[in-house]
Amino acid sequence: MKYKCIIFDCDGVLVDSERISNGTLIEMAKSIGVALTESFVMNHFLGKSLAFCFQYIQDQTEKTLPVNFETEFRERSFEAFKTQLLPIPGIHALLEKIKTDYCVASNGPRDKIILNLTTVNLISKFEGKIFSAYDINKWKPNPELYLHAAKTMGYEIEDCVVIEDSTAGAQAGLAGGFATLGYLNSHNQTDFKKLGIPVFENMEKLEELLS
Repeated sequence: MKYKCIIFDCDGVLVDSERISNGTLIEMAKSIGVALTESFVMNHFLGKSLAFCFQYIQDQTEKTLPVNFETEFRERSFEAFKTQLLPIPGIHALLEKIKTDYCVASNGPRDKIILNLTTVNLISKFEGKIFSAYDINKWKPNPELYLHAAKTMGYEIEDCVVIEDSTAGAQAGLAGGFATLGYLNSHNQTDFKKLGIPVFENMEKLEELLS
């Protein structure tokens, strides 16, 4: 393969968690009088930090969010992950085929990454290769998480490729100087086109791009 290290995002690239997280967030926002649609959440929150999402919701209420808002969100979404979470189609087969080193770098907290990878039977593939924005207090679109992952894995930027499904994540990869590939969904095509990154619709196509 043309790269020595593949840096995967987690949510929406390895695990199909976005619909679960978004559904939980929409329900909780509604409970305090803020109406959000799935389309809005995907277009405005995808790949952003949870703090960004909560700040937006708080700004709409003109009130301080309940002190347990984040705790409740984590508890409710984690419980849903345990029973509803699925892997992204084709990701198991891809990881079995590729011989290149790889890791995961996510805006989510470490316990969420571990829970989700465990739930879909991917945790053994990423033991010792998990990087969370909470570890360094830097969230995408800031490139520091990807720079940290590459450095810790022992690779130069030019030897790595970032795999993303969000605009914020792709911006982070490009800002860090990384080759960046975009996993297409119904909400990111326009932004990815503007960013000018190569895109793929499935893991078979990603394998071709990595070769």
